[in-house]
Amino acid sequence: MAMNVPASTLRQIPSGIWMLGCVSLLMDISSEIIHSLLPVFLVTTLGASALAVGLIEGAAEATALIVKVFSGVVSDYLGKRKALAVLGYSLGALSKPLFAIAPGVGMVMTARLSDRIGKGIRGAPRDALVADIAPAHLRGAAFGLRQALDTVGAFLGPLIAIALMYLWANDFRAIFWVAVIPGILSVAVLVFGVQEPEPQAVAKRANPIRRASLARLSPAYWSVVAVGTAFALARFSEAFLILRVQQTGLPVFMAPLVLVAMNVVYAIAAYPFGKLADNHSHARLLVAGLVVLIAADIVLAVGTHWAVSLAGVALWGLHMGMTQGLLATMVADTAPPDLRGTAFGVFNLASGVALLVASAMAGWLWDRFGAAATFQAGAGFCALTIALLLYRLRAGRR
Repeated sequence: MAMNVPASTLRQIPSGIWMLGCVSLLMDISSEIIHSLLPVFLVTTLGASALAVGLIEGAAEATALIVKVFSGVVSDYLGKRKALAVLGYSLGALSKPLFAIAPGVGMVMTARLSDRIGKGIRGAPRDALVADIAPAHLRGAAFGLRQALDTVGAFLGPLIAIALMYLWANDFRAIFWVAVIPGILSVAVLVFGVQEPEPQAVAKRANPIRRASLARLSPAYWSVVAVGTAFALARFSEAFLILRVQQTGLPVFMAPLVLVAMNVVYAIAAYPFGKLADNHSHARLLVAGLVVLIAADIVLAVGTHWAVSLAGVALWGLHMGMTQGLLATMVADTAPPDLRGTAFGVFNLASGVALLVASAMAGWLWDRFGAAATFQAGAGFCALTIALLLYRLRAGRR
């Protein structure tokens, strides 16, 4: 984690980045307590199919990414980021009780969509706020640090879920109520702990999605969008990781261990690889991350024991740490400062549509051909994305 990097670099990162990381940490504890149990809850308690899980998760995550388009545009138009972030985190916190009272799949879908709409509202303004606060020479490190703190919450949440599942005899609904508490705390930290910098002076603010504004987004930016879209097709919902490991023998109360394994590795890798992105080829780092994802898919496809499947999950977490902060850095580096919110929004729109397709396809393959086919298809999309990145490298040299 961040403790493995030079303390001098960490001291240079502004306090606002640390506070945004703590906000993400608390909300991820809240969200992952629920998300680490939700696929098993849907299948074992509510009787949902793998396709239904894929559609719910794909629609939820795609909704979050698509909503980021509008929140990013609004944040650029207003020149303000924090108010939209507060709105988004508040909606996420308020959605949590719906999981606890859900009588069926329909209510779970409503809760997931509400939660992800909140994530969509806050995502692009928060990422743009990180870019606004961080010095340019530390931007990769700042995104990596925020991602690392976010991911600490993403494995603390499942650990709490495991402990409560054991103590409360697999009482899903009671545990979902506990998730409300860190969600509320995250909103409080954002409101009182983060100060937004003054926006850059502009003569007159205009609609960022006008043709003239979009024309200012460079070919390099649109290349990043293309890569991010291909990347999303290669990586479907993590709900299938939970179902796969449980399928290979993990007890129900231990299901959150899947996200613990993934996010521990993710948290350890996020900051060092974010810092590495400040001085190394982004495309080559993405290719390395995709090679790791192919290895994860192969292990998950062939593994027949839950311990082997967990090794595949750990590789999945390593690829996330190598690539997620890097993609955000690439967007920030190729977009004009006053259009960063819009740039993150458009990037996430394309990624969201691809993620919905990928998760629906993963669920269909799982139901029709078995779990192995889902991960084999993921490896195939990874190979196509690597080909696109290698083409981008050659084009850049020309």
